Amino acid sequence: MVIPIKDERDNLQPLTTQLTKALGSLEQSHDAPFEILYVDDGSTDGSSALLDEIRRHTPEIRVIHFDRNHGQTAAFAAGFRHARGELIATLDGDLQYDPADIALLLPSIKDYDLVCGRRRQRLDTFVRRLSSRLAYLIRNAVLRDGIHDSGCSLKIFRRPVIERIPLFHNMHRFFPALARMHGFSVTEVPVQHFPRAHGRSKYGIGNRLGAGLYDLLAVKWMQARCLRYEIVHEPNDSANTAPRDSP
Repeated sequence: MVIPIKDERDNLQPLTTQLTKALGSLEQSHDAPFEILYVDDGSTDGSSALLDEIRRHTPEIRVIHFDRNHGQTAAFAAGFRHARGELIATLDGDLQYDPADIALLLPSIKDYDLVCGRRRQRLDTFVRRLSSRLAYLIRNAVLRDGIHDSGCSLKIFRRPVIERIPLFHNMHRFFPALARMHGFSVTEVPVQHFPRAHGRSKYGIGNRLGAGLYDLLAVKWMQARCLRYEIVHEPNDSANTAPRDSP
């Protein structure tokens, strides 16, 4: 489980409790060990020290600390690089998702490479709902990725997906489109959504639509120039290579 953290001090203890309960239940029912990888993205509210304290008392937790704030995509990239499982789930640290809903996504990962949560009912502020709706309409018109809720952070990736898709600043918004661009299968599963109880949102109309439009054009460019090929036969070099001294 990879979770970026930026100034979420008041959410960390209840989030950890929910995660260990939900993932512990899945471990028992599926006989699969789990880890929780928090990536501290330059927090300044005391989250860093609290993460280390939680880690000392919870063996399943590992923590990565950035030197400063580098953004959510960088946090996901670092978490992906250090994650050790074949299935990697992602989640925000704002308590707006129920970790128990990971169980809703798991059945679909048998048939898909990337399973994305889709919020049944958005319980955000009007500004966030408006910015997300506008971003969806524009993104779908340009990329046509068929995803209704790319902003939902609750996802499960197969390892080949995270090893293949390119990541640049702000590319976490386009995980489904990047995965499909490289031939991976993607689906959505409805999940719960809750209002934020603590802390402040890091996103609004300005950083969703302003920088988002620039990034959208970059992804469209990558879609148009992505290498797509399949090898149906590979040369047997050892069998076809003649000795150097042969005539």
